[in-house]
Amino acid sequence: MKIRIQHRTTYNYSEPVSFGQHKIMIRPREGHDLHIESSVLEIAPAHAIHWMRDVNGNSIAKIDFTESASQLMIYSELILQHYDSNPLDFILDASAVSYPFVYEPDSLPELAAFMHIIYPKDTAPLKEWLTQFWKPGDKIETIVLLQRVNQHINNTFQYQRRDEPGVQTPTETLQKNSGSCRDFATLLLEACRCWGLAARFVSGYMQCLATEAGGASTHAWTEVYLPGAGWKGFDPTSGIMTGSQHVTLAVSRDPEQAAPIAGSFVGPSTAFQNILVDVSVTQIDKPAPFVPTQNQQQSLQGQISRQTQ
Repeated sequence: MKIRIQHRTTYNYSEPVSFGQHKIMIRPREGHDLHIESSVLEIAPAHAIHWMRDVNGNSIAKIDFTESASQLMIYSELILQHYDSNPLDFILDASAVSYPFVYEPDSLPELAAFMHIIYPKDTAPLKEWLTQFWKPGDKIETIVLLQRVNQHINNTFQYQRRDEPGVQTPTETLQKNSGSCRDFATLLLEACRCWGLAARFVSGYMQCLATEAGGASTHAWTEVYLPGAGWKGFDPTSGIMTGSQHVTLAVSRDPEQAAPIAGSFVGPSTAFQNILVDVSVTQIDKPAPFVPTQNQQQSLQGQISRQTQ
């Protein structure tokens, strides 16, 4: 599937301000399931840009601005080939089909960082909440267990868009019974780690399939490492496993480190007015309308004639 992603973020200020270094992670992670055909990145005001890859392999653009302005604009346009159309097209190792299971010793050094609890004070209430899905001594299919939690968050928690930076702790999300996509992803991430599973936070785009073509949003979800399948995505905001409607920008052990755009400004605290974000994801290789050949037209007319007699 070929898709076009257009993403414009605009920060408006009441007067010219200076900008600190910004880190931008809006270039998708390429692999066997996704290929970037072309990309455009426009940024104003004047700046210098340097690219790097971090410890997770994310592409980061480090932006140093060389002039002050009352508006900061970042625009990205991408043409992608997305091949991951079936999220269930994988085979787990026999050892991981049922939970509980343990990772092989040779993979533990790499996975250890993604098994580390980020919010230790939240572990007790989180484990109590998780007893409704699994109790010690029970045996359940791993995918069934993960999907139960994933769908439960979607079905029972209220989505609430939050424009302020940062994430809620798992306890805050449980107490409020609401949150943004990044809050739900953080809750699922810590839940998996409480069960001894390696999980990481993902930021990216999701095409809103229920809306008109081009509907989309910045988004966040969770990936869990499953032997035999690798990193598999679970989106608790929508209750589904990730597939062709999801495009990954960045992954991180810590949810606070995966923001698509992060930076600062120097000026009066009252100078900031608003932030405007506009995202569009459009499929551009839709099948052409069927045009029958002359023989097919004659055959079709014959069928219609016979049916009406």
